[in-house]
Amino acid sequence: MALLLGYDVGSSSVKASLMDAGTGKVVASATSPDRELEILAKQPGWAEQHPDTWWQHVKLATGKIKARAAFNPGDVKAIGISYQMHGLVVVDKNKQVLRPAIIWCDSRAVPIGQKAAKDIGTRKCLKRLLNLPGNFTASKLKWVKDNEPKLYSKIDKMMLPGDFIAMKMTGEIRTTPSGLSEGIMWDFEKDRLADFVLDNYGISPDLVAETVPTFSIQGELTGAGAAELGLKAGTPVSYRAGDQPNNALSLSVLRPGEIAVTAGTSGVVYGVTDKKNYDPKSRVNIFVHVNHTGKKPRYGVLLCLNGTGILNSWLKHNFGGDGLDYPQMNDLAAQVLVGSEGLVILPYGNGAERTLENRNIGASVHGWNFNIHKQAHFLRAAQEGIVFALNYGLGIMRDTGTKLKTVKAGNANMFLSPLFAEVELYNTDGSQGAARGAGLGAGLYKGPEDAFIGLEPVRTVEPNKQLKKAYQNAYETWECVLNNQV
Repeated sequence: MALLLGYDVGSSSVKASLMDAGTGKVVASATSPDRELEILAKQPGWAEQHPDTWWQHVKLATGKIKARAAFNPGDVKAIGISYQMHGLVVVDKNKQVLRPAIIWCDSRAVPIGQKAAKDIGTRKCLKRLLNLPGNFTASKLKWVKDNEPKLYSKIDKMMLPGDFIAMKMTGEIRTTPSGLSEGIMWDFEKDRLADFVLDNYGISPDLVAETVPTFSIQGELTGAGAAELGLKAGTPVSYRAGDQPNNALSLSVLRPGEIAVTAGTSGVVYGVTDKKNYDPKSRVNIFVHVNHTGKKPRYGVLLCLNGTGILNSWLKHNFGGDGLDYPQMNDLAAQVLVGSEGLVILPYGNGAERTLENRNIGASVHGWNFNIHKQAHFLRAAQEGIVFALNYGLGIMRDTGTKLKTVKAGNANMFLSPLFAEVELYNTDGSQGAARGAGLGAGLYKGPEDAFIGLEPVRTVEPNKQLKKAYQNAYETWECVLNNQV
């Protein structure tokens, strides 16, 4: 039996899936920890996690899989890694982590990115980066350079979160074109590292990891890595990708016009295009997709909303009361009329938002009436706020010329709520996508068509046409509130 092992290293948890390569069926899966990982915020707008914590939960998730399924570690033919995007991990010459990772929702580097766009020139940035430098990985490293110079002097390599996990497995420090593009370090015009961004920041290109293809043998499990995971030394790591390109892969979203959506800690709409288009204000971002080639260019247009599942989680733990779970929250929200009887929630409480031009306006509640609104109204208004914020971003995507044909999502997280409609739902997730990607990278599949064996839609949610007008009115009210805040 040929088995594939995929990991999805998120900011909330680490999930692992063991898949039968021949059938596409999951043999076992596991998540660690059971409760969401803590995000450290030493100052407002900061967000950090320690990379060693991710590795610890990679090991724990692997251990759970081994406890749930009897298999020969030698049957695992390839390992794939999906990871939270835009994070910064820095290590010294001994591959020791020098500081907690500055993760995706940290907004401390916003001013640095804004200055770089001005210094380099907005037109040049958009033409060659398809983005402004923004609050991405390169800008976060510049922040470390400016504010922690002694620590910066010890840095041997900078990495993305998935690069770190691969390093722990293989001992090799490598990255991918897709990874560099998510850090705004990829020159789309010349298809190579964007030296001019690093030059502006005074960062040596020697700090950037070696670049390898997304689908390739990127290293092999070392003896030490194998011992920690309980797997076989020499097992190839043959795929890595950021969580959103990988989520698209997990849903077989590889062609122009196909859309993948997620609603975990953050909410993301990720569309595939073959055009080098961009948003002049960089409110949506363009990255190298996993299946990009020179002859068949594929770019991912990413709309991100930071405050999605984290808002739902906050309500559950701080507002829901003892014993209230997510299905019960969905049921309560569904009992309230569209528009939440005038209650409006803006879900922007998790750092600077790209769709708002990197403003950090915070979450807020509007129209609260003590005589009308109860717990269920807040639960519905929060879900409507998330849906409306994503719809606001979709308008920006359409303005870039991105076509929206087929929308797919995993049958999990907030898509279990009836408010998230008009979407094909699949029984898949990021760890399964990483497993399929590993099979492609290791050459176990002839092509993507073979890799998606066993992937079938479980249901298609159609919008309620009778409520279309009510939703339009509710959205217009929500957008009016937003416009008054920004």
